[in-house]
Amino acid sequence: MDQLLVLFVGIVVFVTALAGITIWSPRRMSVKVSALALSALLMASSYGGFLELMGRPKPASLEWLSQVEEATVVAVRMREGEAIYLWLELETPSEPRSYVIPWNAEEARQLQDAMREAESNGGEVRMREPFSDRPQTDQPMFYAQPQAIPPPKPTAG
Repeated sequence: MDQLLVLFVGIVVFVTALAGITIWSPRRMSVKVSALALSALLMASSYGGFLELMGRPKPASLEWLSQVEEATVVAVRMREGEAIYLWLELETPSEPRSYVIPWNAEEARQLQDAMREAESNGGEVRMREPFSDRPQTDQPMFYAQPQAIPPPKPTAG
C-alpha cells in the first residue's frame, strides 16, 4: 500500500505541474478549463485504477522492487493450463501478497509434492527465487521446509 501511495502522489504532483503550466499559458479560457478538467479526471481515474489493481494478483515477473531469494507459500490455487495463483509471505513486508505465475506442469507437480510433504512434516512450503523467470539452480522451485526443532527443555536439578 505504501508503494501505491507514493506512485499516486507522484502522479498528482506531475499532473498538477502540467495543469499549472496550462493555466499560465497564453491560451483561451476554454482550453485552460478543459486542461484542468482532464487533469482532475486523470487523478481520479488513476486512483480508481490503483484501487482496482489492489485486488488482483500481480504477475511475479513484474515484481521489480522485492528481489528475494525465497518466500513462504501461504496459499495456492492452480488452474490447469492457465496459471498458478500464489499468496506469498516475504520477509519485508510481512503481510502476504497475491502473485500469479504462468502454468507449468513441472512446477505444479513440485508444488503439490511440497504441499503434501509440508503437511505431513508440520512444516511450510517455500519457493526459491519467486520473482525470476526460472530459478538459476537445478533445485526445485518449490520445496517443503521441515518444522523447526524446538529448543531443549530445561532440566530440573
